[in-house]
Amino acid sequence: MMIHGETVHSPLFQDLPWWMPDHFVFFGVLYVVLGVLGVALAVTVLQSMRDAKNAEH
Repeated sequence: MMIHGETVHSPLFQDLPWWMPDHFVFFGVLYVVLGVLGVALAVTVLQSMRDAKNAEH
């Protein structure tokens, strides 16, 4: 848990000052974007594996 005025030491959820609006917006958007990119990458890999499996037959 962070104390008011302390700097960010880690980008982990429990280490962020969620009470500060600028940090809340920045890290909220950052985590949403990283989540969307991660899901898109996972879908792409799974579709590629499915297509490679179907191409063998």
